[in-house]
Amino acid sequence: MAKAIKKEIKISKHKFYLEIYPEREGCNGKEGPFYEIFPEDYHAALYAFSNKEELNKKIQKKYL
Repeated sequence: MAKAIKKEIKISKHKFYLEIYPEREGCNGKEGPFYEIFPEDYHAALYAFSNKEELNKKIQKKYL
């Protein structure tokens, strides 16, 4: 299995840690890439919770 790619990103002055897991071969063909985002602090967590869809769109467009 390939290792996760780890990046530190900044969105709307909030820092997040992004882990990207590369595409893999699964039961239904190719799956992924998958990612997880970890907020650096409480304010980043609140931002992520309030702007979930917007945050996901930005990550998919810019980092994947």
